[in-house]
Amino acid sequence: MEGKNSSLNLGKVISVRGSIVDVLFERHLPPVYTLLRAGKKSQIAIEVLTQLDARRLRGIALTPTEGLARGMEVEDTGGPLKAPVGRGILSRIFDVFGNAIDDKEQPYDIRWRSIHQAPPPLVRRSTVSEIFETGIKVIDVLVPLERGSKTGLFGGAGVGKTVLLTEMIHNMVKHHQGVSIFCGIGERSREGEELYRDMKAAGVLPNMVMVFGQMNEPPGARFRVGHAALTMAEYFRDSEHRDVLLLIDNIFRFIQAGSEVSGLMGQMPSRLGYQPTLGTELSELEERISNTDAGAIMSIQAVYVPADDFTDPAAVHTFSHLSASIVLSRKRASEGLYPAIDPLQSNSKMSTPGIIGERHYRISQGIRQTLAQYAELKDIISMLGLEQLSQEDRNVVTRARRLERFLTQPFFTTEQFTGYKGKFVALSDALDGCERILHDEFKEYAEGDLYMIGTIDEAVAKKSSRDKS
Repeated sequence: MEGKNSSLNLGKVISVRGSIVDVLFERHLPPVYTLLRAGKKSQIAIEVLTQLDARRLRGIALTPTEGLARGMEVEDTGGPLKAPVGRGILSRIFDVFGNAIDDKEQPYDIRWRSIHQAPPPLVRRSTVSEIFETGIKVIDVLVPLERGSKTGLFGGAGVGKTVLLTEMIHNMVKHHQGVSIFCGIGERSREGEELYRDMKAAGVLPNMVMVFGQMNEPPGARFRVGHAALTMAEYFRDSEHRDVLLLIDNIFRFIQAGSEVSGLMGQMPSRLGYQPTLGTELSELEERISNTDAGAIMSIQAVYVPADDFTDPAAVHTFSHLSASIVLSRKRASEGLYPAIDPLQSNSKMSTPGIIGERHYRISQGIRQTLAQYAELKDIISMLGLEQLSQEDRNVVTRARRLERFLTQPFFTTEQFTGYKGKFVALSDALDGCERILHDEFKEYAEGDLYMIGTIDEAVAKKSSRDKS
């Protein structure tokens, strides 16, 4: 698969410490990133990470090292780890080596490309900012996403990151005729299997590829699976000139895998136990995600935030690469406000009048101001009650509570759990609804009329049907 050297360059294992393998080469020392093979059936894959001296190197095993012992022969494959690219990979699931893991035969209409590619040069990058419409109200109105940008989904465990990613895939394939590539880094195999079934049921698999480096795999495999997925995405962008939605779940697990590799290599950890090369490793991955003259790779990355601490180095370093940050709030999830996006902590660099237009900017700022005032008044309400507020403040509370409920939305991917039919809401409809609520048009409506609906007309229909009965 990686192409054997005609004149084999063979080495010998001199030490094995967990996933770290030291190899001695008498003839020729392979360069960094070369893939080595060992074991009776060449089943153990090792990637060269550093050259210790003129004859010895240290590598990380991308597979379990059971059966590997000192003195065993190691074969230099003559090149780096490669990923499959081409039309044949669509609707399939792969591991980090490009092996199909969906119980079907290996795809044949493919080519192999090194996973270590340089980012596109600056002259090829697009400088035009275009808004990417997701069909999710709270994102399109308050956190507009840019075509070819990087967006982070921040949140602790169980607040809905994966559900939001799945909805994005559904909307990308149904409403934008692009390709979606899902990259699961260090996630549970159950989640991958569920995602596959959901995507199949939604009919979006023909334009989708999944790549997994699961939780039970060695750190080396989890560390490289993101590069393999990016190589596939770059093929569709550069060779087929298509827009690609690259979903990474979870970028924190990539950083964590890098930390494990760094620890195994014996490097001195930096702040909070992270690897000293955290910034560089993340940059090498993130800089390849870009908008070029050929097409765009737009990335949405779930970021697990350890203990909900946004000052954690993993979260801080990831923030620096993003053009939009969507922060999921446990408090909003507990109130049943789904998607549980915190409108005050979430932000986007696109949210300027020059890009989204004066009206959109004015409405989004009005919403943020109203919700910020409501957040300040919550302490007074909890201590003294709503009756102690001035009439003006009471109007702010009424407006904010209706906005919060209008910004909830039923998803296509959760229909079977919630019983609510999924809705794709155009940006113009979402803006109209928010503007009318800000102008107090729905002051007399019950809050429940605005909860889990698509456009604002559904609230009017709800109230009129209740009035008739």
